[in-house]
Formats: sequence, C-alpha cells, structure tokens
Amino acid sequence: MYKLLKRFLDVFAAICALVLLSPIFIITAICLLIVNNGKPFFYQQRPGKNEKLFSIIKFKTMRDAKKGEESSLHNVSRVTKVGSFIRKYSIDEIPQLINVIKGDMSIIGPRPLLVNYLKLYNNEQKKRHNVRPGISGWAQVKGRNALSWNEKFTYDVWYVNNQSFFLDLKIILLTVKKIIKPEGINNSDSDGTTMPEFKGNN
Repeated sequence: MYKLLKRFLDVFAAICALVLLSPIFIITAICLLIVNNGKPFFYQQRPGKNEKLFSIIKFKTMRDAKKGEESSLHNVSRVTKVGSFIRKYSIDEIPQLINVIKGDMSIIGPRPLLVNYLKLYNNEQKKRHNVRPGISGWAQVKGRNALSWNEKFTYDVWYVNNQSFFLDLKIILLTVKKIIKPEGINNSDSDGTTMPEFKGNN
C-alpha cells in the first residue's frame, strides 16, 4: 500500500521543498553562474528504477577538466571553493527535486550511481534498482562516503526489502541531522576523492 502512496508523497514533498528552498536555489545558481562560467548545473545519465536511464540534475561543484587533466568525478581536485561548501551542506542535491517531480527519482531510496557500474553488480546488488533512486537513503544516513561499497550496497538492498513510511520518515530526520552536522563526506581510504571508483566484486 505504501509503495502506491509514496509517489504522491514524493511529488507533494518535492514541490513544497522547492518552494521553501527557492531562495537558496536562486542564490546558489547565481553564484555558480559566475564561478562556472555560466554553467550552474551538472547533468549526467544515471540508472533509475529497473535500470532505466535518466538525466540527473545537480548543482555544478567541479570546474571543467583542463586538457590532459584527470576528469574523473571521483577526484575532488577540481572542486571549487564554492563547490566544496555546497557539497558540505548537500546543497548540490536540491535540483534533484525536479527529478523527483518528473518521476525519475524518489525523496528516499538508493542513490543513483554511474551507468558503467551496472555491469559490475552481482545479482544481490542489482536489487537496488527495484525501486526509484533517492536524493537521500539508508546508506547515506549510515555513513555516506565513509562506508565501503559493499556496506553501501548492503544498506541499499536492505532498504529495498524493508521500505515503509516510518523508515522513510526516519531517514529524512537523520538526513536533516547530517546536513546540520556534516560528516562522512570524504572517504578515509580514498586519497583525495569523495569515494573510490567501484570496480566490481573481485
């Protein structure tokens, strides 16, 4: 029953959040227009429910890679000072409310990862795509980038199997707490990256 109700709650919550956060949205977009040479937003293909691809929308926190420079999204050497602040308080995630309204994402669910990871998941890890991906999720409130990939996927699949209204409410409250007191943004094992690239289960 909740799975049917969740879509309505997602749209309602996303619209309300966009209205409430519109001052932050506008100010951030203007700042990034200046910092990123007229490019405030970042778009990238990500797998959603049932591995259907969609274009995720985020605030652009990294400058464009220069010729011959490492262009991986996992490397934070290209993150601007403004972008670092935006990431710290998860402001870069606000545009994904548009993805929620469009039906690409949910407020709560496993985070949508890179398309090239699809071929690397085992059968259990693939279950994370049985639901819409979320702006926040069980893995995010359990440690975010401080977790290993296996830990992340274990939390993601556990959420898929146990989702409920009260679990989503708990995750939302814990997400707010982590925004107020940021932690787990960087991975302690990653040497300058927010999270090392997932290379499979070998």
